[in-house]
Amino acid sequence: MSKKKEQETEKVHTGKKSFWRENFEAILIAVVLALFIRTFVVQAFKIPSGSMLETLQIGDHILVNKFIYGTHIPFTHISFFHIQKPQRGDIVVFKYPVDEQRDFIKRVVGTPGDTVEVRNKIVYVNGERLNDEDYVVHRDSIIIPGQRDNFGPVTVPENCYFMMGDNRDGSFDSRFWGYVKQEQILGKALIIYWSWDREELRPRLGRTGKIVR
Repeated sequence: MSKKKEQETEKVHTGKKSFWRENFEAILIAVVLALFIRTFVVQAFKIPSGSMLETLQIGDHILVNKFIYGTHIPFTHISFFHIQKPQRGDIVVFKYPVDEQRDFIKRVVGTPGDTVEVRNKIVYVNGERLNDEDYVVHRDSIIIPGQRDNFGPVTVPENCYFMMGDNRDGSFDSRFWGYVKQEQILGKALIIYWSWDREELRPRLGRTGKIVR
């Protein structure tokens, strides 16, 4: 083989290596970027139950802001860069305190130092009835003795939050299993980016793009 042909062959092989390497690097960067965004910026969650009806429907797919309450280091309870702390009324995703392998979504009702009480289904915080809970649903008119309809009063400990579902008669929340620690909170619900009605087998297009409040 002539020297010229050897050089041309070498150029062709070099070009192939460059092509595969370039694509591998692009894919690697995309994967790293996706993992970074999912871990520290925003993450998608699906609503599996009706505990947040009517605010969130079963089959809603939401995006959650993961940095607003602090950036969490994976596999630890360490966080930093806190923009703000959870506020009463925020809808948040958190690790279920009894089993941190499961994620729950509820609304913040009590913040650290608040006294929370439920009297005949009505929620009181620091002795005052919460009158701005227009999102709350009661599907059962019966007052049941016990902690679902009559609870407390309790004082929320430091660095902890009291959570309740908007579907108050059908929510398994802080009334039953206690408080959520700050480090167990994953982020604040932002927007519904997709919704699927599994009973009607159709998308709920009217919910797509809806801000979660």
